Amino acid sequence: MCDLFPQDMLEKNLVSLKKQRDSVKHRLKKLAARQSEITKKSTAIKENVVRKYQEIQTVLEEDLRITLSHLEMEERAAVSALDGLMERNCVLIQELERDLARLSLTLEQSDAEPDTMSLFSHCELDNKETADRVLDVLNQLDPSSVSLDEAKANQILSLTNSMLHLVCSQTPIMKKLLKSYSSEVHLDPETAHPKLIISPKSDSVSYTDTCQNLPDQPGRFDITLNVISMQGFSFGRHYWEIDVTGKTYWELGVTYPSFPRKGTSEDCWLGRGDGSWCVEFFDGEYTAWHGGVPHQLPFTKHFCRIGILCSFPAGLVTFIEADNMMPLFSFCAGTFSECLHLALCPGHDHSGTNSGPIVICNASSPTSDL
Repeated sequence: MCDLFPQDMLEKNLVSLKKQRDSVKHRLKKLAARQSEITKKSTAIKENVVRKYQEIQTVLEEDLRITLSHLEMEERAAVSALDGLMERNCVLIQELERDLARLSLTLEQSDAEPDTMSLFSHCELDNKETADRVLDVLNQLDPSSVSLDEAKANQILSLTNSMLHLVCSQTPIMKKLLKSYSSEVHLDPETAHPKLIISPKSDSVSYTDTCQNLPDQPGRFDITLNVISMQGFSFGRHYWEIDVTGKTYWELGVTYPSFPRKGTSEDCWLGRGDGSWCVEFFDGEYTAWHGGVPHQLPFTKHFCRIGILCSFPAGLVTFIEADNMMPLFSFCAGTFSECLHLALCPGHDHSGTNSGPIVICNASSPTSDL
């Protein structure tokens, strides 16, 4: 086979580079189209969710309007009945006032008239009739005879309370969804720093001031107080909740198995290198870390449970306050190059305030990838 002339080689390379460029351009167009498609789908999903919430709100507002209208009708009926009774009382008072005036006039006249016996007899008869009428009115106009339907009111309150419990049981909606992604994990004792104690069930880790006599496994952290999970995940969506109640210092996150474990390099700290993502709590402040870049978080409350969501389809790592499902911080990580392991750091004793364990709140059973 004859050798190609330099000119021919250059032309061949030129053609090859053009093909490669065209391939990359074509892929770039596909990526841009996919990006546009995802944006449109996400917008449509959010709009549908908003509409459903608005429909729920409309149904509740209409039901509230109907319920209040029934209560108001009953209130108007009771008030109207009491108005009628009060009017009868007012009429009776006017009649009594007239009788009092007439009796006062009669008394004045009795001083001037000698024949008073017939007059007193007549007055006594009138007084008895008035007393009977007053007694009759008082018996008929007992205020307690008019009342609201308390049985119905109690039933309405019971039904609305049941509705409230039902709504509360379904919200936050994300709690049920994320729980469906729960994946059981166990801590790997062979990766734990010698000053970390792993529970017998491998579901919690705590710090001890005494360095344990443990074999120096290649995967064991020797400086940073870290431990990672035995299980790694490379596809699907996974969610874990970590109990940090009473802790004053901790770090939680996910990491590649290639995460450095030996020496004092900053890369051995969670979130300081490109192979891990974490949220740190120290001295009342929360900080999210990745690639050595800190993100100060605007929270001061001591949270009890932290959720970690890892979504391979979305290239997402999200940290959540698990009780209310409030997002704390999200890393848009893109495409993960390795499988991911849960990583925990319970922190040092922190002047005696940080002795409690970090506990993984494992699901009752592993959940398949969705």
